[in-house]
Amino acid sequence: MHISHRQHFFNHLAQTSDYPLALEIERAEGVYMYGTDGKRYLDLISGIGVSSVGHRHPEVLKAIHDQLEKHMHLLVYGEFVQGTQVQLAKALSDTLDVQTSYPSPFGLIDNVYFTNSGTEAVEGAMKLAKRYTGRSGFISCFNAYHGATQGALSLSGSEWFKKSFRPLLPGITNIKHGLIEDLDKITEKTAAVIIEIVGAESGIRIASNEYIIALRKRCTETGTLLILDEVQTGYGRTGTFWAFEQYGIYPDIVLSAKGMGGGMPIGAFMASQKLMGVLKTNPILGHITTFGGHPVSCASALAALQITLNEDLSSQATAKGELIKTLLVHPRIKEVRGKGLMLAAEMESFEKLKETIDKCIELGVVTDWFLFCDNSMRIAPPLTITEDQIREGCDVILTALDTI
Repeated sequence: MHISHRQHFFNHLAQTSDYPLALEIERAEGVYMYGTDGKRYLDLISGIGVSSVGHRHPEVLKAIHDQLEKHMHLLVYGEFVQGTQVQLAKALSDTLDVQTSYPSPFGLIDNVYFTNSGTEAVEGAMKLAKRYTGRSGFISCFNAYHGATQGALSLSGSEWFKKSFRPLLPGITNIKHGLIEDLDKITEKTAAVIIEIVGAESGIRIASNEYIIALRKRCTETGTLLILDEVQTGYGRTGTFWAFEQYGIYPDIVLSAKGMGGGMPIGAFMASQKLMGVLKTNPILGHITTFGGHPVSCASALAALQITLNEDLSSQATAKGELIKTLLVHPRIKEVRGKGLMLAAEMESFEKLKETIDKCIELGVVTDWFLFCDNSMRIAPPLTITEDQIREGCDVILTALDTI
């Protein structure tokens, strides 16, 4: 008897919830995904911020194919000189050559440590902060998400999300994103503050310039490292290549992943050579990875970086985001907030939002909600989306709202 992929999905693929979307996608291109039945879906969430330059961008595919003709994995990260790795590291360093009013005490970021994911980038940054400062305390925000491994999970600002996995790392303090008074909790015992410029899974929360500047100053005063999690905001999503560029401050460590890879798995934590150098000794090989910086993923990420810069996708994201805000006006939508193409459309309840999302999928548009904000719709399409495609997606959302 023939067993369908759908049956195997539920029988053999480890599940993350009791209600997966369970769409069976056969192929994808640009901003569209196609089911096995031929149905077309407009992707308004980019695989949760991953497909920023669209699905299967021709230049990304060419870079992958070219690298496959040369080599794949050779040896663990950091031992061999591999062309795609070093080219990508240099290109990333160039994007971080930014002069700001409130700099890092450690100078410009010019060293990249490649990982397999954003979560691994968080783990590496935590180890780097502990090793450099000799401190063990960390500060993160309530309702922040930085990953699911035990160190990254310890930083989570949602108790319901982590309580079943305790004990986790000690010494974690949560503060309110955007509340200047909470910055007093940063002390000489704090190894690092890890924060998203734009709170993602909390439902797209934007802090004021005043807050971000006060955060930078407090970290500098206390010798605390400032880690900016740009896993979702980086690579042009908020209107500049890195979101921090809009605030006049400079971090000590930057994290990247998701949209970085052009659809391939990759992440990175990045710092100055002065900081990163401590991982070489005491102990030697203090942080290692087998597949981090895989040459095929690096080739894809380098192509995605070049596409983002050459096609000026960052500045386009601002105008496209504003168009979405003007189009998504409906009695059931309380507000549409965010920067660039990182948006949240808030509704009255999870129940109404879930009905809307289900109806949108039925009508051929894929949207989602946020991990710690289940009454807001995630809108984060590929940065390559056109105005006509934006209108198509918004029309479907408004139609869905009219029918629930």
